[in-house]
Amino acid sequence: MTEQSTRTQKKRLRVRMLHQLPLIVVLVILWMLLWGNVSWLNLVTGLVLAIVVTRVFYLPPVDLTGRLHPWHLAVFVGNFAWQLVTASFLVAAQAFAKRPVSRNSVIAVQLYTRSDLIMTLTAIALSLIPGSLVLEADREKSILYLHVLNTPDTVAVEKARQQVLLIERRIVRALGSRDDLERVNA
Repeated sequence: MTEQSTRTQKKRLRVRMLHQLPLIVVLVILWMLLWGNVSWLNLVTGLVLAIVVTRVFYLPPVDLTGRLHPWHLAVFVGNFAWQLVTASFLVAAQAFAKRPVSRNSVIAVQLYTRSDLIMTLTAIALSLIPGSLVLEADREKSILYLHVLNTPDTVAVEKARQQVLLIERRIVRALGSRDDLERVNA
């Protein structure tokens, strides 16, 4: 019985190491970039440091689906760039307007997906677009709380909520798993 449990523990450790491998590779690359040169010493110290960091500060592995749809990724990037430019002009216009912004809102948006990666990418995209800022993310319930500028009525609040869901949908179509796609399309 002890031998069986030892084998099971070793197998779990190998699986955990395999899930942490992309993180270890990124940490080693980051370490070498920070030092500014590629050498065997930097590679070995970066590898040792990355293994120590992943053991001491354990993070749950990010489930990468391996699915990338180039057309939907291009659509997301194009729409994101358009929103970035138009929102910048709108916020600038509000800043220079003679009358102040009538009302701002803090809204909660229930996302369709349960993926940490999709939730994080959605929050990053929303925070980069001027006029909105992610205040909090409830990981267990998949809810993003945002501060949104210039929402004078419930129609504007609902429009902001639909914009968040549209960004999530575009990210899921570009990178999401089949399960995420089913949830978004349902």
